[in-house]
Amino acid sequence: MNGNQDMNTTIASEQQTVIDDLVQSHGEAIRQRAEIGVAQVARYWTAEDGSTDDMAAFCMQHFIADESDRRRLLDRLETTMSTTTGHLHEIRRDLRRWTDLKGDDMPGTDDLLATFDPAPDLSEQYFAQKLAFMAMLNFERPDLDTMLSEGHDWDADEWAAVRIAKAFGPRIPKEVADDAREVGHRANKWVAEFHVPVGSMVDANGKRWFESDRKLLAHWLIREALKSLYGEPDGLPGQRALLKVMGRHIDGSIPRAVMEGTATGDWDPDTNTVDGQAADELVGNERYERWIEQFHLAQRIDVHCPEYPTALARKFQWHREIPEAEVESLLEQLLSSPVRAPLAELMSERLGRPLEAHDIYYEDLFDSRPQDEMNTLVRERFADHHDFESKLPSLLRELGYPEQQADFLGSNVQVEIARGSGHAMRPGMPQYSAWLRTSSLENELGWAGFDTAMHELGHNLEQVISTHYVPRPALRGVPNTACTEAFAFLYQSLAHQALNIEPDAESPDPFHIDSIQCLLASCQIAGPSLVDIRTWKWLYANPEADAEALREAVLGIAADLWKQYYEQYFGPDTTHVLAAYQHMVAHPLYLADYAIGHVQSHQIRSCLRDRELAGETMRICSIGRLTPDLWMRRAVDRGLDVEPLVTDTRTALESL
Repeated sequence: MNGNQDMNTTIASEQQTVIDDLVQSHGEAIRQRAEIGVAQVARYWTAEDGSTDDMAAFCMQHFIADESDRRRLLDRLETTMSTTTGHLHEIRRDLRRWTDLKGDDMPGTDDLLATFDPAPDLSEQYFAQKLAFMAMLNFERPDLDTMLSEGHDWDADEWAAVRIAKAFGPRIPKEVADDAREVGHRANKWVAEFHVPVGSMVDANGKRWFESDRKLLAHWLIREALKSLYGEPDGLPGQRALLKVMGRHIDGSIPRAVMEGTATGDWDPDTNTVDGQAADELVGNERYERWIEQFHLAQRIDVHCPEYPTALARKFQWHREIPEAEVESLLEQLLSSPVRAPLAELMSERLGRPLEAHDIYYEDLFDSRPQDEMNTLVRERFADHHDFESKLPSLLRELGYPEQQADFLGSNVQVEIARGSGHAMRPGMPQYSAWLRTSSLENELGWAGFDTAMHELGHNLEQVISTHYVPRPALRGVPNTACTEAFAFLYQSLAHQALNIEPDAESPDPFHIDSIQCLLASCQIAGPSLVDIRTWKWLYANPEADAEALREAVLGIAADLWKQYYEQYFGPDTTHVLAAYQHMVAHPLYLADYAIGHVQSHQIRSCLRDRELAGETMRICSIGRLTPDLWMRRAVDRGLDVEPLVTDTRTALESL
């Protein structure tokens, strides 16, 4: 690999002396490695680590010139990182179970356990005890540009060396790391507990749609309830009312009496009245207080991240490993695609009316069954989540996995019911299981829980395969969350098949259906993704903003994006629905991974048309943690690209 910069012009004189001494000891052939390694050590070395002489002595003692010894060092560092991070991952997961899962509650106690960290300064200890410096001295930390331009020539050992070298840092002080844990937990808990009571909600006709004690998690379950009404006769007024509920969650105007369950009269979310009376007190800016708290935390972290000095840089350059401009361009390409016009016409034709703002959630154009019917089909196949877990091996065999492989993968997934939305947790080490968390109805899984479970199963299969079958431990996993979302969406699309729901003989080609629904889902999430990104740009441009200013900015950004990319198809929107996603609060800058994941999922699904699902899942998930672009090229012989999805959707529409 080439260095990231001209080392000869940037190395300080004291570092140059160390380099010259290393060259004298080991020969001219190691000069470039010595220049890179010493500079990387110097970048992170502080007075607390020792003097300049101490740094020089460390470099002389721990620089490894012999290539076979370097390979042995890589093996040892892989084992060390796998052991420490793997066991800690499982400890932290176990301590969070009471706040993550439905069931036994001990308020306060559970929060304390969830935020307890047995190794709060682990990142710093890697430096303090010199492990990080040993890795940086002997293995290069290339920047993203280098990884993108040269990574295609690296073998598994070289990629493992890169992953180990980049596994350390930034050096976040313990008090900042402690606060980060607290802030993240507060945001996640606030989101997980923000269930809007909709039992008293009435539509424009005064109809109540839910049982009196029904609560819906914002935004996820409000969205799912809205989607379920496509299968209900005269469901449109209920959908309009739910969109108003979502809008009041977004702008903070839900009456506090409604949220606290003390309002027993009819709540009309359109006029925001209870039994015709205006609310005395609203929820207000709680959402934006949590959000801006995340930003202030990011500012504190920024000063300790010389390589990635903003949350945006850390997300795109470090974690996602796709340039920010490329991600924004992909989102804009999706939303600007001319194929959206005939697609909107098809949606309107299927609904028998002009599209409205809530129809951005209309994705099941070809098989929209009533919720009760879907719940019955799930109940007939899987009694509850325990039954779903026990039948995973047989389900995987039905999807084409060989018997032993199905047994191995299925038995390495444990199913639980989440307190909030569904999620998947990968095993920290090969000896642990992956964890599938979903929602459920009372005493049964239900369609919403099963649909979510199939999504999370896609995550879990990737997680188990990429833990057990990748070339080296340092390459466990996939490049970023978008890659694992690709498999989550892929397996979620098989939910009907898993329930033995056969398409009608006159139904369109399933691939055409998948293409259309994937583009709809991609465009639905692309707008919120841009809201997320542009809001963080606004925050960095307005660092002194308070929660009220942030709220106004978010509403304005959502309105502008709606007008630019959605209004021509769905009409006006006064609810700012593009800002609904709670990920923006709990998981900043995550949403684009869903859009990227949809695009990747379609590219993979397109590649699988004439191939076998199980074998290809095994092959692709075994590639290892390269950059997303290179991972996609090895998976489907093409980098991340929206064109296959747009082209296949156009073909699908023409076929209809």
